[in-house]
Amino acid sequence: MTTRGSRSEKVKRIFQKFDSNRDGGLNREEMAALVVAVNPRVKFSDEQINAILDEVFRTYGEFIDGEKGLTYDGLLRTYDDGAGDVDRDFDALELELNLDDNKGISIASEASSSSILDERTIESQKKQTTAAWAVSPNHGIVFDDTWKMVDDLEILVKRLKAKQAKDGKLKGDNFDAYSDAGWSRELGPSSEMTEKRIFWEESGHDYAVFVKELGVLRSRADGARSREEAFDGHMAIGRVLYEHQLFKEALVSFKRACELQPVDVRPHFRAGNCLYVLGRYKESKEEFLLALEAAEAGGNQWAYLLPQIYVNLGIALEGEGMVLSACEYYREAAILCPTHYRALKLLGSALFGVGEYMAAVKALEEAIFMKPDYADAHCDLASALHAMGEDEKAIEVFQKAIDLKPGHVDALYNLGGLYMDLGRFQRASEMYTRVLAVWPNHWRAQLNKAVSLLGAGETEEAKKALKEALKMTNRVELHDAISHLKQLQKKKVKPNGGANGEGAFVIVEPSKFKTMSEKTTLRQDLANALQIRAFQRISRLGRCDVELLKKEMTENDVPLSYSGGGVPEKSIRKPNLEEILWRLLNFLKPETFQGAVKAINERILSVLDETGSGRVDLGMFYAVLAPICSGSPDKRKRIAFDALLWRPVNEGGSQIRKVDAVGYIKLLRAIYVPSHGVSEMLEVHGETDSSMVSFNDFLVMFDDPDWGFGIMSTLVKLETGDRNRHGNYVCSVCRYPIIGSRFKESKSHFSLCNQCYSEGKVPPAFKQEEYKFKEYGSEAEAMKDKCMCFTLHSHSH
Repeated sequence: MTTRGSRSEKVKRIFQKFDSNRDGGLNREEMAALVVAVNPRVKFSDEQINAILDEVFRTYGEFIDGEKGLTYDGLLRTYDDGAGDVDRDFDALELELNLDDNKGISIASEASSSSILDERTIESQKKQTTAAWAVSPNHGIVFDDTWKMVDDLEILVKRLKAKQAKDGKLKGDNFDAYSDAGWSRELGPSSEMTEKRIFWEESGHDYAVFVKELGVLRSRADGARSREEAFDGHMAIGRVLYEHQLFKEALVSFKRACELQPVDVRPHFRAGNCLYVLGRYKESKEEFLLALEAAEAGGNQWAYLLPQIYVNLGIALEGEGMVLSACEYYREAAILCPTHYRALKLLGSALFGVGEYMAAVKALEEAIFMKPDYADAHCDLASALHAMGEDEKAIEVFQKAIDLKPGHVDALYNLGGLYMDLGRFQRASEMYTRVLAVWPNHWRAQLNKAVSLLGAGETEEAKKALKEALKMTNRVELHDAISHLKQLQKKKVKPNGGANGEGAFVIVEPSKFKTMSEKTTLRQDLANALQIRAFQRISRLGRCDVELLKKEMTENDVPLSYSGGGVPEKSIRKPNLEEILWRLLNFLKPETFQGAVKAINERILSVLDETGSGRVDLGMFYAVLAPICSGSPDKRKRIAFDALLWRPVNEGGSQIRKVDAVGYIKLLRAIYVPSHGVSEMLEVHGETDSSMVSFNDFLVMFDDPDWGFGIMSTLVKLETGDRNRHGNYVCSVCRYPIIGSRFKESKSHFSLCNQCYSEGKVPPAFKQEEYKFKEYGSEAEAMKDKCMCFTLHSHSH
């Protein structure tokens, strides 16, 4: 096994190989040669080499001997801190180790139980490699008795593995196919987690025996001569269990170590890692916060660990869906350690996740600059470029990610989506086929493959792909896709270039669309209301009771801050705002919550924080949310007014300043109806005098259909009609069943759904000078209308 002796011997051999002038130090030239030699597959630029050397020479300044450079002790310390893997580098350089046979071999002692004595002797003779952590002076094993426990535990695990493998109970899952979560398992720059994930069978007899024997080892650790030695024992047991992916058992050891030395960073950090792998993100975050507290209290001793703690804290927060908060910690890590390419990659991916694409591209390009073969960073960079509309560049970068890692599921799947968006269906279906080759039960890839084949005009192949998808899952999306396909075939409609096989249509200019009564929604109003409704859905604010906003205002006080203009504000940073949203939307799963935050950040926060300060006026934020939360329209307007009253400039009275009311309505329109001109509104309607506005005056301004937010009545109509279906009626243009309102043309009698009516689409067979529509909220209304017509006809005879 790699003992303390052989490890330092390997570092010495590496040091001697590169100390070409034999002066006992590695100068910048020699150090550069070492970096290049141990990373044979990476092509470094001069800037990258210089950045790495600057970091090494700065971090390990105490080990720099003048002009000579980094000493042997300094190189040893870089390896101890996890900056490289001694065994890997030693093998890469093809060096030989000259050790006496008895040097550094751990021999069994009387303390071991006789049943595993022989096995251990055999293992030792084979010089089995123990993980490098065990011999690190900072994080390794301190006491000799701990080594004996580690050897005994290795044998117990090996036994369990052999028994479970023989019974076929051991399951593996290939991690290579997915984007790396990027979290740090080690205390120090971590290596990528690429090995297979192992799932142990925990219910059988073998496992029960293992846990019992493990209990005996734990008791041995507890019975140590000192608290330090007991701590050392539990940490080592935890580390071995963790390496073998026995995470639940490892957690028990690290928790025990936390009890023994509560102010030590390491057990909290490792317990956090275990909890994260077990999917217990909230508890994981709490352990990392304890590790952070201990590291900050411990002064310089733990300073080099802070970037790792920040990174893992960010990842645990992402697990909870708190991506804005995660960004903060990734930023901290990157500031503390500018060469931490993983922190930059995570920051870039998180910024992409909240819709801040330009900042995401910058961080991801920086990560790739430091690590040119970073496939996951290429994948996320390509996604961000696609989101910004730079599609050709995105294709190149996706391709680079796939070249670096040919089975990269995320890159293949996302490139498929990009080809679909560009209408290159044949290429898209090829990408989805490659996804399925790596991950055969990826139902979304199978469904998208069917849709892309349909787009390419290969209907028979598309049907086959849909059937395959149905074998994988029974989700409603599939049934919708199949019924849509049947509709298209029944009508034998020629696709009009639409990816979902829409029927041919003509787009009519708005002036030719007329309504038969005031009750029928205007086309442009419906288009705007549909957009707001879509935002309500994706942000899930339509399911948030508006009363909760009032509760937040009364129960949680926000300290005043002064903006550049010297006006007092209740302003709040985005990560803190995310915590408020978490309370408002606490019924959501983490990934759905993340999507909601992204939508709110892109649509609302980007307008409220125009200057990019990272702070938002909370009263204005509540007032902007109120109209699209759930609750009666009157209640929504009242709470919007109350939110404006809650702001420090208006607090305490029953009226708000007119300038604030006008500013608020201008913001509402800028956020929810951006297609309408809003810039002229202040000039025409916004006296900048100091007059005040009561609630009734505010309602008049709010309900104004041209200058206010009168569109809310159309939005409410859409909310209530969401579930209305219209018998067998399908839209004459898109062939989907009509849900919500049905718009019937009075002359040609064709029917349109909300979406097609709002976009001005009509079937090409009905070319008319103008189209008159009547809106039916339900079939009951249509029946009533028919009866009315019938009655009128009979009276006129």
